[in-house]
Amino acid sequence: MKYTVLGSISAMLIGATGALAQDYPTKEIQGIIQWGAGGSTDVVMRSVTPHAEAVLGGTVVMQNMTGGVGAIGLNYVADQAADGYTLLMGAENPLLYKVMGLGDKDYSDFTAINLLARGTPILVAGQNTPYNDYAELMDFIAANPGEVRFGATGPGGLPSVITAMINSVEGELDVISVPFDGDGPALTALQGGAIDVMPAVLGAAIEGIRAGTMKPLAMFDVDANERLPDVPTVTSFNDAYNDLLPWGPFFGIFVKNGTPDDVVASLQAAYSEAAQNADFVEMIDNRGFTMMNIAGDEAADFMNRWQQNTTWLLHDAGITQNSPEDFGIERP
Repeated sequence: MKYTVLGSISAMLIGATGALAQDYPTKEIQGIIQWGAGGSTDVVMRSVTPHAEAVLGGTVVMQNMTGGVGAIGLNYVADQAADGYTLLMGAENPLLYKVMGLGDKDYSDFTAINLLARGTPILVAGQNTPYNDYAELMDFIAANPGEVRFGATGPGGLPSVITAMINSVEGELDVISVPFDGDGPALTALQGGAIDVMPAVLGAAIEGIRAGTMKPLAMFDVDANERLPDVPTVTSFNDAYNDLLPWGPFFGIFVKNGTPDDVVASLQAAYSEAAQNADFVEMIDNRGFTMMNIAGDEAADFMNRWQQNTTWLLHDAGITQNSPEDFGIERP
C-alpha cells in the first residue's frame, strides 16, 4: 500500500509538472536587449518578438540594458532563474568577452533559442566629411593624424573588429575613438556631426544612407550587396581584406542553461515561426540582413566557428587581453 500511495503521489507530481510546462507562459516574459534603442539588435528583436508573442500566447516585455559591451545585460540574465521568463536578446559580442577580458561568461552558459539573422559590416561617414570612399578616407587620415573621430561600441563590438581589420591591413590608424552604447546612438551622433566615421552593420545604417544623412565609404565584404550595389567592397581598394572576409555580426535570443527542455522547445518553436512571418522577412531583406533562423546543434556549430575565427583575428591584431588558447578556442 505504501509503495502504491507513493507511486500515485509521484505520478501526480509528474503530471502537475507537465501541466505547468504546458501552460507556459503563465506570466510576463522579460526580454533583455544588450544594446541601445534604435540599433540593429534592438530593431531585430522588436520586429520579431510580437510575432513570437502571438505564437506563445504571452507577453514579452523588452528592456534595453546597456553597458560593458553588452556584458551588463548578459550578467543580469545569468543571475535570474533558469525558468524561461528572462530572455537574453543579444548579438555576437559575448563570444569575445573572455579573450577581451570583459567577463568569464559567454554563450556557452546559455542555450540558443534562435539565431535570427546575420549582418554585413559597412563603413559610413558623415554627409559633410571631405572623403567619399575608403581610399580617400585613408589618405585623409594619413594627412591629418589624430583628427578623424571614429565611433566605437567598446572592445569586442563590431566597430572594434572592423577597426582591427583596418589596422592589420593598413597599419595602425591615428584616429580618435569615441564610445557609444550601441550602433544606434553612434549613428545618430554621426548624422549630427559629433563623429566623422562609423563602422556599422548595414541593417542599422541603410536607412540613413538611403535618406542621404550619411554616406557609405565601403562595404566590408567580398561581394557587392544587392541592396546597395553601387557601394564598392573594401576588397576593391585593398585585396588583403580577402584573407579576413566575409565576416559579420549576428543576432540571437538565448536562455540560461538549465531552463526546462519543454520551455526551451516552446520558445524555439515560437521564434522559429515568428522568423518566417512575412513582415519580419521583409524587414530583414530590406535592411540587407541575411536570414538564419537556426537553433540547436546548428546554432552551436555556427557560434563555435564564429568564435574561433574572430578571437584569433583579434588576438593576431594584438588587441586581446588573453589568448584564445587559454579558453580552449582552437585556431581555425
